[in-house]
This record gives sequence, C-alpha cells and structure tokens, in this order.
Amino acid sequence: MKDDSSIVRLVTILRDEAERSRPGDRLPSSREIMRRHGVSPITVSRAIAQLAAEGRVVTRPGSGVFVAPARRPAAETPDHSWQTVALGDRVVDDDAVATLLARPPDGVIPLTGGYLNPELRPVRALTVAAARAVRRAEAWETPPLNGLAGLRQWFAGTAGGAVTQDDVLVVSGGQSALAHAFRALAATGAPVLTETPTYPGALAAARVAGLRATAVPMDQDGVRPDLLAEAFAVTGSRVFYCQPTLHNPTGATLSLERREQVLAVARAAGAFVIEDDYARYLTTGPIPPPMVSLDAHGTVVHILSLSKISSPSLRVAGLIARGPAARRLRASQLVESFFVSRPLQETALELVGSPAWRRHVRMVRQEITIRQTALLTGLARHAPEATVHLVPSGGLHVWVRLPAGADEAAVVESARRGGVLVSPGHIYYPAEPPGPRLRLTHTAAASLAELDEGIRRLAPVLVGG
Repeated sequence: MKDDSSIVRLVTILRDEAERSRPGDRLPSSREIMRRHGVSPITVSRAIAQLAAEGRVVTRPGSGVFVAPARRPAAETPDHSWQTVALGDRVVDDDAVATLLARPPDGVIPLTGGYLNPELRPVRALTVAAARAVRRAEAWETPPLNGLAGLRQWFAGTAGGAVTQDDVLVVSGGQSALAHAFRALAATGAPVLTETPTYPGALAAARVAGLRATAVPMDQDGVRPDLLAEAFAVTGSRVFYCQPTLHNPTGATLSLERREQVLAVARAAGAFVIEDDYARYLTTGPIPPPMVSLDAHGTVVHILSLSKISSPSLRVAGLIARGPAARRLRASQLVESFFVSRPLQETALELVGSPAWRRHVRMVRQEITIRQTALLTGLARHAPEATVHLVPSGGLHVWVRLPAGADEAAVVESARRGGVLVSPGHIYYPAEPPGPRLRLTHTAAASLAELDEGIRRLAPVLVGG
C-alpha cells in the first residue's frame, strides 16, 4: 500500500513537471528522481510507465524520458441537436421526389421514373452538340443574364402566339422553374391551386416556398373549369398550377375549349396560371397549342424543359412570363444563381438546331406508341382487375386504379420484393387520395422485353391486391 501511495505521489509530481515543460524537454534521470524524492527504482519505473500510458512522456532507451508532443484534445461526440431549435418547424419533404429519381437496384425492373431510359436518349447527338459548343471561343464567357438569344428565340418559337425571345428566361430545368415561379408569384402562407392528382415535385416546390396547396378536381378531360372558379372564390388564391398537355399522372389533355375556359376563369380571378408544358415533345397525336400562346395579358407563366425529351442532365428550361412577373422572375434567378452555365446553354442550342434533334423526337414518339401499347396489352392480359384511367395520346405513364380495398403501400412493397418498382398513387395528391392508385411508366425499362417482364412480375401483385 505504501508503495502504491509513493507511485501516485510521484506520478502527480512528474505530471506537473511535464506540464510546465515544453514538448521535447528531457525530464530528470531516474537516478536524479530517486535522489530528489527518496523513492525506489521500481517506484520511478512504474510512475514513468503511468505517464507514458497517459501520453504525457515518451521514453527513448539510452537517452532518457522526454515530454511528449502536445496532444490534440479528444474529439467530443458531435451534437447537432441545437439545430432543431434554430431551424424551426419548416420541413422540406423530399421523399416523393427522391422516390421518383431513385435508381433501381440491380435485377429490379423500373416501371417508374420521369425520364427516358438511357437507351432512348440522344447520347451521340448530345456528345456532338457538347463538343461543338465548348469549342466556341465565347463558350466560357458570361452569357446574357436571361439566356442566350438563340435559345430564347427557340423557346419563344416553340410556345407560339405572340411570345418573343424577350419574354423568355433560361433556367436550370423544369424543377428550378417551378421553384422560381412559386416563390415569385405568391407570398409565403398563400394558397396555391393545383389539379388533383398532380406532379409531386410541384407540391414539394410549393411547400418549400411556404404555400398551401389546394386541390381542384379533374375528370378524364382535365381540370374542371367550374370547380376551378369555385376554388378561386373560396380560397382567394392568385396562382393555379397545371399540366394541360398529358397531365402527370393521369395523361389527360385539356381541349382548346377548356384551355380558353381556364384562362377566362383565371383572368376573372386576377390570378396567374403556371403552365407546366413538360410533355410538349412526348405527344403521339395532335394537341392544342400551349395556353401561353392564347394569352395576351400575362396571365400564363409557361415552363418548357428539355430534360424529359433528352437527358436528365440537360438541365435547361425556358420560363416565359410578361409584365412585372417577368421582371420579378429574372431578379429572383439573378440573386439566387446569376445565370445558367453557358456551355450547357450552348449545348442545348446546338442540339435543338440539329437534324439529329428532329430525328430523335420522331423516334421517341414512335417508341412511346409501341411501349404504351405493350404496357396496356400486358395489363389487360395479366391483370384485368387493374383499371386504366385513360389511354393518353403519348407521354411516359399510365394511371391505374387498383381493385377496391387494395392496400396501396402493400402492393408497392410486394412489387419491389418481386423485382419491379412502381410509383404509389398517394404521393400525387395534395390531400387524401380517393383510393389506391399506381402510376406505371413504360419508358424507364431498357427494352420491350424488360418492360414485358416487369408487367409479368407486377401482375400477380395487382391480382392479389
């Protein structure tokens, strides 16, 4: 016991001496320590061993004992809990969007997604366009803040009517355009009207902007103008978001008459219409002109993205607006991100101006017809209990109603375990869904054979749902 006390006392003395010294200083020799403190060699040896274990000294045989280099303080366990209070209660829910963008695991067939399968993308044309674009001397200069003139002119020509290139703002894809539009056109906390069901990315963007989404019912011909007028009157909303061509997810396309009725309702309410024209190049038959081409009063804010028809990474879209709304949108982009990368804009301009672009659009439309037919035929043969909402004139998807009483979440999970991914219907509704639904995508599979296999894997789940 006496020896233990001597060791503790000597450790304390030598620890204090080491702390007063500089790293690398030599401590007294063992013999000197024994003389100074009247302790035995064993006590000295054990005390130095204790200090070495603490990392305070290092021993060098034949040289002595030295003060160890300064130690970094032990890293404390990170504690991020304070951020919960600092961030407040504004939650950004990305679950629905992340689900749509997720890549399927190996061996799992995707019957969901928002883009063309890589086999259907114009990879070679994009490569050629990009190579030409970056060879231009001006490719790395600052572009016009609202976008390259040639690209804006192309977007204006596609929209038609009285739209000019001065009405176009080039932005980083359709999702960015939606985020800009919601923030610019409505104040935080305001209501925004949407079709129901509707695109989950629009719902997410509206919520991030602090807006309250209010559902407006549809029928097989699209949004009902009478109920839209009622919703404007009840909510006082000043923004209506819609997809009048090949609506996602139902596939409905507004007739020319209904487009004019929707515009009349919005004008009477003093409200904006955000027209998401994402499927302009995915149609397989004649469609009415964009709503923006029918509008002379700045009611319509029009969005046309190139990502759906080309590649997810071609994040280029045209955002068309007029009047004070256009100025606010341009200011919003300038403050947030300055402008869209010039090489990307130059690549997009090269692509849409090439013969390869027209060939690609024709090919995709033909492929959509073939794949949609295959999907509908497969469903009718293998899962007749699943009811198709309507047969769209193009697009990427088919909207399916499950048998009454089916558990939508269980169906989606069973499908995943069976090796096929599908999109659950509830994520497309701003409020409670009317029943179990699925959105099935026919352009995400690599081939017709894979699409057919996906339907075969899905069919038992639908029948058993």
